[in-house]
Amino acid sequence: MYRAYKYRIYPTEPQKEALARSFGCCRWFWNYGLNLCQETYKETGKGLSRYAIQSKLPELKQEHPWLKDAYSQCLQVVALNLSTAYKNFFDKRAGLPRFKSKQRRQSISYPQGRKLEDGYLKLDQKIGKVYCRIHRKFTGQIKTVTISLEPDGKYYASLLVDDEKDTAKPSTEGKVVGIDLGLTHFAITSDGSKFGNQRFLVKHQKNLKRKQQNLSRKKKGSATRAKARLKVAKVHSKISRCREDFLHKLSRKLVDENQVIAVENLNVKGMVRNHNLAKAISDVGWGMFCTMLKYKAEQEGKTYLEIDRWFPSSKTCNHCLNVVDSLSLDIRYWDCPSCETTNIDRDINAAKNIRDEALRILSLGTSDTANGGNVRQPGKTSVLLDAVPGEVGSHDLSVSGSG
Repeated sequence: MYRAYKYRIYPTEPQKEALARSFGCCRWFWNYGLNLCQETYKETGKGLSRYAIQSKLPELKQEHPWLKDAYSQCLQVVALNLSTAYKNFFDKRAGLPRFKSKQRRQSISYPQGRKLEDGYLKLDQKIGKVYCRIHRKFTGQIKTVTISLEPDGKYYASLLVDDEKDTAKPSTEGKVVGIDLGLTHFAITSDGSKFGNQRFLVKHQKNLKRKQQNLSRKKKGSATRAKARLKVAKVHSKISRCREDFLHKLSRKLVDENQVIAVENLNVKGMVRNHNLAKAISDVGWGMFCTMLKYKAEQEGKTYLEIDRWFPSSKTCNHCLNVVDSLSLDIRYWDCPSCETTNIDRDINAAKNIRDEALRILSLGTSDTANGGNVRQPGKTSVLLDAVPGEVGSHDLSVSGSG
């Protein structure tokens, strides 16, 4: 099984300069290849293959000698990633590839030959060994390494590792739980547990607003503006890390306690078009949470199911299966006119219906998948296709659920 581990690295000042040159070379080659693909398509109506883009490198290195500052295989991976991005676009799994900016996240990838020795990650000859903080150990062979620089100025290394273990076979023998996702409560389970929405963006909104206002007053291109931009990026990074920590802990808790996990497939992309709820939906992180549940369940040999988004989980009475005509969002408790059950909790009722629908699907011997699908990487090697992300943080759920 292939797993990905992400570690913080601490390059020295000369190493930061070498990494900056490598980031710049790979970013320039990406933009060059993307522009070349666009111009070729306008002229001929056809695209360029990975090898056609990669074959331009020898000529470009003669024309621009500074391209030799980057490791040769890092530039070759750029052509691979661009080809994959176009394939995902034409398969309707992602948007059109965009040009890369110096102000955003920077990254380079080493497809092979990297080693981790005594807490130092060995990169190419120009960069050398970089100190890596190993906060959790792993066993296996390193396949690929991706070095990234986040907008907040922190450097990370993502290691793809082959642990030489077989993929666990999925099983359905055990406890089944249905999960209903919402905004008032982040997750409601079929056994009655409710986990509150932490609203991380709201908690840091005042601090973020103050730093964004300070940034807007700075002169463009000045050193003080660059410092102000870094402060804003650090606040966004704090929000993102708090959200990921909460989602990792909650998803780990649910996977450890259940054998079959069923959730409702949500059209998040369509839901954020509602301008009244777009910020709240983007902040809550439903898509990231479902992704974590899926790969953790697959890693443990458990079953993850997504119920169709059109399944009337909220409007169906869990006792008599009667479906009411309409149920507005402001109604949190309702009475069933058929079986006369009173004070039905809308969220818990929906979670129970999701659980029962999952049991029905399992009894039929079929599997339910997401309608939209994930962005895959068919243009890459099988090593990257089978990668299972490693989780970050403790297995303990530090955030208590609200009743």
